[in-house]
Amino acid sequence: MEQEQAHAARLRRVVLTVAVLNLAYFFVQFTVALGAGSVSLLADSVDFLEDTAVNLLIFVALGWPLARRAVMGKVMALIILGPAAYATVEAVRRFAHPQAPHVVPLAVASLGAIVVNGVCALLLARVRHTGGSLSRAAFLSARNDVLVNVAVIAMGLVTAATGSGWPDLVLGCAIILLALRAAWEVWELSEEERLAARALAGEDLD
Repeated sequence: MEQEQAHAARLRRVVLTVAVLNLAYFFVQFTVALGAGSVSLLADSVDFLEDTAVNLLIFVALGWPLARRAVMGKVMALIILGPAAYATVEAVRRFAHPQAPHVVPLAVASLGAIVVNGVCALLLARVRHTGGSLSRAAFLSARNDVLVNVAVIAMGLVTAATGSGWPDLVLGCAIILLALRAAWEVWELSEEERLAARALAGEDLD
């Protein structure tokens, strides 16, 4: 029991730290994205806000019983879909007239995002098995963010070479796919916790 409480306390400290880091960098990247005119960077900045919400929810829900945590895991999966929906709206809105973003501020902001998300992913990797679907949701989100940041930089290089706005829109579609996969994984894990809670309660799983 004492060991479980120690693990829970450690996880709470980690997710609170991650939430603060994500909230701080959201304002940085959102401002740069508006100036650079990048759909993918704007969607990624909203993702920092989503990560803030995910980790704060984990901080609050950690002391809950297994059944309630399973419900919260499903909520986490839906929250992960937020940036995908936002990216879709922006992509559709700019599809007729794609504009090339400014590459230099985009690349600098993405490098900073890699550092922030990399630190968060490392912190969460050490505790991702402690909180079930909740901590798994946070880890998957941070891990995917690093991949997206690298992709944004690659997209910037392609944009610099071609002067086209299409790479920015294509990357938006990639962000959607990453979010869908992460959401599905978290949903499956939360379903396992729901079934485990029913088994502990002596309910028939058939």
